[in-house]
Amino acid sequence: MTRLISFRRPDGLPSFGRLDGDTVHDLGTAGSAAFLKDVADQGLAALPATGQFALADVRLLPVVPNPGKILCVGLNYATHVAETGREQKEFPAIFTRWADTLIAADEPLVRPRETERFDYEGELAVVIGKGGRRIARADAMAHVAGFSIFNDGSARDWQRHNIQFTPGKNYPATGAFGPALVLPDEVADLGSQRVQTRLNGELVQDQPISDMIWDIPFVIEYCSTFTPLAPGDVIVTGTPGGVGDKRKPPLYMKAGDVCEISIGVIGTLTNPVIDEI
Repeated sequence: MTRLISFRRPDGLPSFGRLDGDTVHDLGTAGSAAFLKDVADQGLAALPATGQFALADVRLLPVVPNPGKILCVGLNYATHVAETGREQKEFPAIFTRWADTLIAADEPLVRPRETERFDYEGELAVVIGKGGRRIARADAMAHVAGFSIFNDGSARDWQRHNIQFTPGKNYPATGAFGPALVLPDEVADLGSQRVQTRLNGELVQDQPISDMIWDIPFVIEYCSTFTPLAPGDVIVTGTPGGVGDKRKPPLYMKAGDVCEISIGVIGTLTNPVIDEI
């Protein structure tokens, strides 16, 4: 299976490459900064290697460290709608994240000083390959470069200061994204892949992607209607029920915890949790 990662080379320059066991085949231009989003509209499986490194000698970055847009779908599983007590709407709730909130796999999620209600949200991330505006639902999957995993770390109290989600979703180092991008052709049955979140080994979310209220083609069509999508843009597709804020008693992330999100063949995203200093 082709897995693409973004990373910092031993010299500190950012690049991207193909992961083969413990070897990273660099696909960026040697000696220059290189970013996955700049080639997301190309045949990623066929890109030639320009060098290689041991995985231990590079530092992982978020799969797309510098997306132009991160669009997040709220309330996209009926179980999550039910646990929040909200009414299911005709159209999805869309909110935005900023790129400077992102962290890579294995990096710490940072619980902000302003909240004791720091929550996990395991989600499938879709990376746009071919850009466009008003993309038809029937054509939407041809615009997908690949899939990854996202933990939409949420400061629940700040999320609910008013009706908007933005403040609780954009604290620094709260959006974990990785570890790798898996190409669409290599996920034979996307709908059957289960979003499974574990906090300190306890399974707290477990639902197949097929249970989404609004599927990926609909979300791409909907989002590209109000804003043009570009290569490297990210759509975070929503979390299943089981979030910590709605459990009895509530279950929030705290320093010393480890949060793992697995999505079938797409992989596992693991992050420890620390407190903001």
